[in-house]
Parts: sequence; C-alpha cells; structure tokens
Amino acid sequence: GTISVSDRARSPAAASDVAASRVTSVDALRGFAMFWIIIGDAFGWVLHELAAGKQSFLGAAVRFVGGQFMHAPWEGFRFYDLLFPLFVFVVGVSIVFSLSRLTEQEGKWAAHRRVLRRSLLLFVLGVIYYGGTSNFWPEIRLSGVLQRIALCYLFASLLFLNLNVRGLVVAVVTLLVGYWALMTFVPVPEVGAGSFSKDANLARWIDFHYLPGKLAHGDWDSEGLLSTLPAVGTCLLGVLAGLLLKDGRVEPLQKTRWFIGSGILLIVAGYLWGLQFPVIKPIWTSSFVLVAGGYSLLLLGICYLLIDIWGYRAWSTLFLWFGANAIALYMINNVVGFQTLASRLVGGDIYHFLNAQVT
Repeated sequence: GTISVSDRARSPAAASDVAASRVTSVDALRGFAMFWIIIGDAFGWVLHELAAGKQSFLGAAVRFVGGQFMHAPWEGFRFYDLLFPLFVFVVGVSIVFSLSRLTEQEGKWAAHRRVLRRSLLLFVLGVIYYGGTSNFWPEIRLSGVLQRIALCYLFASLLFLNLNVRGLVVAVVTLLVGYWALMTFVPVPEVGAGSFSKDANLARWIDFHYLPGKLAHGDWDSEGLLSTLPAVGTCLLGVLAGLLLKDGRVEPLQKTRWFIGSGILLIVAGYLWGLQFPVIKPIWTSSFVLVAGGYSLLLLGICYLLIDIWGYRAWSTLFLWFGANAIALYMINNVVGFQTLASRLVGGDIYHFLNAQVT
C-alpha cells in the first residue's frame, strides 16, 4: 500500500521539522559538493604540476592529494569521484523537505507539477550548458551532469510522492540489483556477458546504439542511458536519509549514529560487492552507489552533528553560500571558469615557495 506525503507531513513531529524550513547541514553539504566540483579539478592539476618530478616524502604526499582531485581512470574510487553522487544524494535529502512542505500547503498534484516543471527546466539548462543549439544535430549533447540530476530528481520525487518507506527501499534494491543483473547476464554482441571493461560493456553498447545526439566520449557517455538507473538509486538513498532526518520521533544524536553506522555498512558492502561488480564511476555500478552512498551518509552525519546539534556553523559559511547558489555557480563556471581563481590562490610566489618546499 501507499501513504500520502500529506499524511507524513501532518504528523506533529514532522510538522515541527517542516516548520523549521531547512536543515543547515544539508545546505552546507550541498555547497561542499559543489565547491569541490567547481574548484577541485583546477586545484588538483595545480597540485599535480607542483609535485611533478619531486621524489621527497612531501612531494609524494602532494602527489597523492592531487590525485584525489582527479577521477579514477576507470575502476577505483577517489575523493573527486564522490562529489557528483554526493550532490545527487543531497538532492534526494532535499526532496523530502521541499515536497513534504509543498504537499502540506498546496496538495499532492501541485507537488507533481513542480517536479515536472523543475525537472524540465534543469534538463534544458543542461543542454544549454553543453552548447545548446550552437551546433547542428546530431552534435547536440542531450546527456550530461545537469540532465542526470534532472532525471534523478524527477524519478526519485515521483517515487517519494507515491510510495511509503518500504516501497522506497524496494525501489532502491530493485534498481541496484536489476542494474547488476543486466550488466552481468545480458550478453553484448561480439563480447558476451559480464564484461565491465571500458571498451566493452552493456552500458556503452546501449549508449552507442540508442542514445541520440552527441556522446561525451565518442561512442559512449558517462551520463548515459542505462547508468541513469543506479544514479536514481543514489538519489533515493538521499530520500531515505531525508526521511530519517525529518523524523521528529528520533533523537538527533541517534540520527547521527544511524547515519554514520549505516554509512560504514554501505561502504563495506560496496567494496565487497565490488569484488564481483567493480566500483566504477563512469558506468555508475551498483557497488559504486553503495560506496558513494556510504561516504555521503558519513558526511551527512558529521555535518549534522557539528552544525545542527553542536551549533558549530561559522566554518560552513562558504559552503552554505555555494549550496544556496549551486546550479547558478555551475553554469557560470562553464562560461568564465574557475581555473584562474585556483592559479591566483596557489600561483606566483606562493607556487614557487611551495615548489621549493616539496623538492
């Protein structure tokens, strides 16, 4: 069976949380992800250049840190691989608060209309981000980061509005296990079944044959069709975390323990699953969903403890600003770029000074 969001939102405990409008730690976590999405790439390259050719211990340390701000070449997990799924996770958390409040105030169908309108707007912004109609078809890219966020928001919101907690858990399990089964057992022509290599896997084959428009990597796309399924699962993990966060019946410290404990369990489960279904961000494997979701839960638990329970908010001011303007900043970054900012922060005399220290 299903329960309406309005029923959940009208409970006394939930109403008090909804009246608070926002949970500061969620905004800070959104800003944390967007800050490093925008700045991290340029920052990583600066550190990479700084450590190039240096054999000292400090040089190796700088090289390691710089490497964390670059994506793993294929299989593996680095800090920079966490940022996009972390943002999608936070989108899921935010769905609970925004749609519960809207459903209470204007009704369930108003919430559906907003979801459809915002998803379409975000999808169009994504097309514009990748050049819009400046190129002729089929050189227009329909897939991308903003488009994936739009699709995750759309499907996770519709599921949240129409399923109870048990149904949402079933949806997550179905998406992750279903994706694993497709990738493992459906044979790829001239390759066979169960291949997860970069040059031969089912997600790539489907993108090449069925994803219209320009593909990011020539014959496949890192935000392709099939891998959107587990990405929706990432968003639903955020929805489940948001339901716990909004639940006034659970003590704040107990929420933190749930976030941290379940985060650790998901990380361990993800790496264990990765022994058979490797942790690969470009095709968003189910094991990657668990690992990234686990780290996202850990970060949410820590931020919630520091900001909303203990009241340490000053350190998060920059992240809160980034979180409040996340999509706008992402769009602006495509126009003006933040590489100049990174070079100004660690360039010139500062660069030469640091260069001398890591020699």
